[in-house]
Amino acid sequence: MTRRRDSERPEVDPVQAWRDAFDRVCALVERLDAAELAATVPACPDWTVRDLLSHMVGLGADVLAGDEPDDHNSAWTRRQVETRRDGSAADLLAEWRGLAVPLMAWMHEHGSRPLNDVVIHEQDLRGAVGVVGGRDSDGLRVVRDRMAGRFAAALDGLPPIALVSGEWTWCSQGDVGDAVVVVEADTFDLARALTSRRTADQLRSWTRRGDVAPYLAAFATLGPLPTAALPE
Repeated sequence: MTRRRDSERPEVDPVQAWRDAFDRVCALVERLDAAELAATVPACPDWTVRDLLSHMVGLGADVLAGDEPDDHNSAWTRRQVETRRDGSAADLLAEWRGLAVPLMAWMHEHGSRPLNDVVIHEQDLRGAVGVVGGRDSDGLRVVRDRMAGRFAAALDGLPPIALVSGEWTWCSQGDVGDAVVVVEADTFDLARALTSRRTADQLRSWTRRGDVAPYLAAFATLGPLPTAALPE
């Protein structure tokens, strides 16, 4: 794999990036009214904004408790939401704030996997309530690069594909010139595509070389691609 351009940025502390995303989400949720908290999250259509926040809080609690299945299965995430069904948004934020310092200590010792969850779901929440933010964060760049590696691992022998934006260039093998398929879009859109948040039609519309169809399954590593463009 090759990566250029913003790879020259200074090294990022992923635990601090988690804290920054955590602070942004807390500030966002504190602004929301009852209707916004009850709104469906288009990227997670089985959940409301409040449900998604419950999952984010519950993930931190479960990680600290040593309860984290490899597949983050639906029964596990459903339990996080259901056990917090009676709490207010203020209750959820209070619980999460109580977990923040211990969870950061855990990440320093065990690795920063929880960064992926908070960064991906921050944007899911923002899309649900129409509040833009965090699109140029260190955390988003770290998660984008992690997901690019996961995407590459899912290609299963397919010829090289390149993802290209004004700020970031990535190729699964060799350089862009070697790529059989080139997808060119805004950096944020590419990051969201790598987290299964862009439609097949969007990916096709951004394809500047070759046929992206054989690669769509690899873009769906976090679940089925949405059938309609998300409101982001």
